[in-house]
Amino acid sequence: MSPTKVELLTAWLPGQPWYAAAQRAPELSRVGGFRLDDPEGEVGIEFMVVRDDAGDRPAWYHVPMTYRAAPLDGAEQALIGTTEHGVLGQRWIYDGAHDPVLVGQLFALLQGRAEPQAQSVSDTPDPSVTAEVAGAGFEVPAGAAEASAVANGPDGTRLLLGDGVALQVTRVLRPESGAETAGVRGHVSAGWRLSEDDETRGRFAVLYDTVS
Repeated sequence: MSPTKVELLTAWLPGQPWYAAAQRAPELSRVGGFRLDDPEGEVGIEFMVVRDDAGDRPAWYHVPMTYRAAPLDGAEQALIGTTEHGVLGQRWIYDGAHDPVLVGQLFALLQGRAEPQAQSVSDTPDPSVTAEVAGAGFEVPAGAAEASAVANGPDGTRLLLGDGVALQVTRVLRPESGAETAGVRGHVSAGWRLSEDDETRGRFAVLYDTVS
């Protein structure tokens, strides 16, 4: 791709409310992630982790992204950028929290209806990515993927689904503590590289009950 995904993120990240080194240009490297398949085979879905060395200490950011062959109507504010793929031609890359295809497949992962795929190897499941939901019979509210209200703030990106349920997309990744927060219904966890010799795991998304 030209420009590369990392190059596009270098320009895009400083404008996000959860970016820590706001006064410095990012120094990014890709250190983890996974993919999900679009059932229609039209939209690429990737959950990428990048390490940023621009600040006083490293930070690890989670950026869910979708890749489309044409612009997504009504999602101009979520466009990360456009790039030229050597085989597929021009691609529009979006912040996936605003793309109903990615959100729908993230719900499917939580419900056990989607299988995580390796980030860089085609048709290869990634069993290290786990999804857990407390209790049986969790159902996503009808139309939630298309109609979610998106709140993007310093703590990450929150999708308000209706029926007292929200999904928090983690943006600044931290290792799992093992302690459960009250009201959490479920989560998606995966790993990333802290350095060449060290890896950790954390929560990429958390499903929880909203407080009335």
